[in-house]
Amino acid sequence: MGLSRVRAVFFDLDNTLIDTAGASRKGMLEVIKLLQSKYHYKEEAEIICNKVQVKLSKECFHPSNTCITDLRTSHWEEAIQETKGGAANRKLAEECYFLWKSTRLQHMTLAEEVKAMLTELRKEVRLLLLTNGERQTQREKIEACACQSYFDAIVVGGEQKEEKPAPSIFYYSCDLLGVQPGDCVMVGDTLETDIQGGLNAGLKATVWINKNGVVPLKSSPTPHYIVSSVLELPALLHSIDCKVSVST
Repeated sequence: MGLSRVRAVFFDLDNTLIDTAGASRKGMLEVIKLLQSKYHYKEEAEIICNKVQVKLSKECFHPSNTCITDLRTSHWEEAIQETKGGAANRKLAEECYFLWKSTRLQHMTLAEEVKAMLTELRKEVRLLLLTNGERQTQREKIEACACQSYFDAIVVGGEQKEEKPAPSIFYYSCDLLGVQPGDCVMVGDTLETDIQGGLNAGLKATVWINKNGVVPLKSSPTPHYIVSSVLELPALLHSIDCKVSVST
């Protein structure tokens, strides 16, 4: 780490600033209720949702081939057919997908204490939101949680040539803010993208949000710092800057 003070912080979005996983679970619960009450599914409702969750986790999206709405409706269509058999039911798949999506977006909110933290941090450093993912999906989340006003810039991986952990998206982010990689800290919950990307780009520091005390694989990238909540960040940044003061 260099001897300059922190000038910019890059934040991941999903499961760092907003509880995407929790919002998705709430969406799935609404679909289970729909399938059980309106269509009289029993245990099949939960099986279908579990299958969709697996499909989402393995999703490969290529914008040239399809749009995200069609792809994700197809996840539901396949899961229903795999579970119930018979002919494909696109109409039901669409109903499930749009209910899951709308419920999920309703629950994607910035907590008041996160808003307060971002507001205070921005008085001292520049803030950039750096999120991987398909353009439409990520922009809808950004709109839903109304986080635009807390950042100096927003960069969506799906709108760039490369996503995290490629160094290019970090250099692009630095250019947007007029800073050098050695001035910046990356904060995120994913070792393979957020932390590896920050290391690849030579950022001043990487901060891993490890909410659940997960023990990483030995092969995983090693962050400079580990915290259990994003709210620990201001104190951590202060300690990083204090080290700089002592060194100089």
